[in-house]
Amino acid sequence: MDKVKKEGGMDKIKAVLWDIDGTVLDFEKSEKTAVRRGFSRLHLGECTDEMLSDYSAINQEYWRKLERGELEKDTALVLRFADFFERYGIDRTLAGQFNKSYQDDLSELFFYNDHALEILTLLKGKVKQYAVTNGTAAAQENKLRKSGLADLFDDVFISEKIGVEKPGKGFFDEVFRRIGEYRRSEIMIVGDSLTSDMKGGNNAGILCCWYNPQRLKNEAGVRIDREIASLRELSFLI
Repeated sequence: MDKVKKEGGMDKIKAVLWDIDGTVLDFEKSEKTAVRRGFSRLHLGECTDEMLSDYSAINQEYWRKLERGELEKDTALVLRFADFFERYGIDRTLAGQFNKSYQDDLSELFFYNDHALEILTLLKGKVKQYAVTNGTAAAQENKLRKSGLADLFDDVFISEKIGVEKPGKGFFDEVFRRIGEYRRSEIMIVGDSLTSDMKGGNNAGILCCWYNPQRLKNEAGVRIDREIASLRELSFLI
């Protein structure tokens, strides 16, 4: 990777790769809403905060397996609910039907993270902006269109369509092929996930900006070039 300039901390950034869920959008809020809707729709009883917390942990572990290439996405998406249901004595054979319901709801739900829309709008036309996401194509495409985000991005890259999950180098190779010629020091990924976004940026040799509003510790051993607690801190790009 080209050496990052010390003065000002970075070279002039010309392209920003935005993670969507957890960075631009509050995925946790969408997740909770979609799971509770599914419980209501399938008459599964109350879904408590404790149950949602357990599901979230199960879900995160399955996404890490996807990132490591240990499972196919279609399998992982159903198994996470099967494991969750089994823990609470719910018929695990309902997992496929529940996942379909869940994906449909996720495609309709979007809640912006702090100042995300403001920053994306301000950066429009000043730097190239690209969405890079591991979310399912059906949910992400509809959500980006309905939220208006699709109009702010110069292109959208969805792992399901590319055939490689972040943090795989192949995912970013396809991004670079389509966005054109930039020095790697002119491209920055912004994301909340150390194992997907930051590790992916490391693998691709680009600058890594960790969106970390909870001030978590970097225990993944990945390089972080800039750490922010608010998306407003990206105003330096304007």
